[in-house]
Amino acid sequence: MANIIGAIASSHTPTIGFALDANKQDDAVWAPIFAAFEPVREWLAQRKPDVLLMIYNDHVTSFFFDHYSAFALGIGDRYRVADEGGGARELPPVAGHAGLARHIGQSLMADEFDMSFFQDKPLDHGCFSPLSVMWPHAEGAWPGAIVPLQCGVLQFPVPSARRCFKLGQGLRRAIESYPEDLNVAIVATGGLSHQVHGERCGFNNTSWDQQFLDLFEKDPEILLNMTQADFARLGGWESAEIVMWMVMRGAMPAKIACLHREYYLPSMTGIAVALYESEVAADPGLNAAAREQHRRHMAHQTAGAEELEGTYPFTLQRSVEGYRINKYLHQLIDPAFRARFLAEPDTTYEEAGLLPQERDMIARRDWQALIRYGVIFFLLEKLGAVVGVSNLHIYAAMRGQSLEDFQKTRNTRALYSVAGSAASNAADWNKQKS
Repeated sequence: MANIIGAIASSHTPTIGFALDANKQDDAVWAPIFAAFEPVREWLAQRKPDVLLMIYNDHVTSFFFDHYSAFALGIGDRYRVADEGGGARELPPVAGHAGLARHIGQSLMADEFDMSFFQDKPLDHGCFSPLSVMWPHAEGAWPGAIVPLQCGVLQFPVPSARRCFKLGQGLRRAIESYPEDLNVAIVATGGLSHQVHGERCGFNNTSWDQQFLDLFEKDPEILLNMTQADFARLGGWESAEIVMWMVMRGAMPAKIACLHREYYLPSMTGIAVALYESEVAADPGLNAAAREQHRRHMAHQTAGAEELEGTYPFTLQRSVEGYRINKYLHQLIDPAFRARFLAEPDTTYEEAGLLPQERDMIARRDWQALIRYGVIFFLLEKLGAVVGVSNLHIYAAMRGQSLEDFQKTRNTRALYSVAGSAASNAADWNKQKS
């Protein structure tokens, strides 16, 4: 089973990544940052976690306000560094643990947390700034994998400290019920006191930062009762992102031991680094029955679905495994891509890196094979609209029937498509037969 071996709390200011990239380790201004992270580096080297669960927020880099979620869980198998305006940092991509991520996602949904899920999105300094200074990567690879959890804390309303804490409790249930043997460390990022906008820009409160760290360790209930306005008043508006730390606190036992704690305020943000472990080493066997019960709870909503013949639920696993071909077909909503697809499909296949099997299924319009492979139906109907095939033709093909035979099972012989009126009117299936 998976095991939470400890937790790390860290600010995620871009200052940290800048200092590392500029080799400021021996500069008197920047050296305290590296000293603060050294015990964390040593702990990670000694404990060797397989996975870091990174709790962070994006800074309007990969997550924009056209679709902004409270909690977005990364379920992919690889994460690259985001370009935040001046070029991406020269860091290698980090592996994602897709299996654990899917399990966590299913568990949190079963616990009634309305998650969103992402893949193929680069991660910005919220994740990579602390990660790059605490985990070695000089050889072009990282020591383990991550599962990123992006918290939407920029556009209000945002999750409360208590909601984040409850999410952390759900994370613990999810991780500890994962059947594979994994050592997992929880990393919470963000804060401490800072404000980066408006006339109050530059606000800091060192005494509050120290009090927050004390309460976080010893009496988090006080923090859970505080509002976003409370956090902003004491620590600056952007410091309200410290609610992300409460996710990590909820995932840890009630009593934790602080192995390391450091604080430094070089400029705009109070930089804190802390390391925690459980104060009590509990026998995992004591919770075995609860873990098994939770796995049954997770499976409850889809139990029996495997008995539905000819049914292929679009699960998180299917989404990850079929991402490449689904992403390719999704481009058909773009008129320019549609034109290129119809004119020179092989070029578009090559650009997308489609496998020979994937190219063949699309070229042959093998609707049944595509659905079995992992393409979601609603992209098949887009492909049908582009190539002049009605939805009914696709339905019939998926059932292995002719259109005529399939229509005998319907109340009418109506044909339709999601294509716009011009394309539908031009389609052979929609032309009046003489």
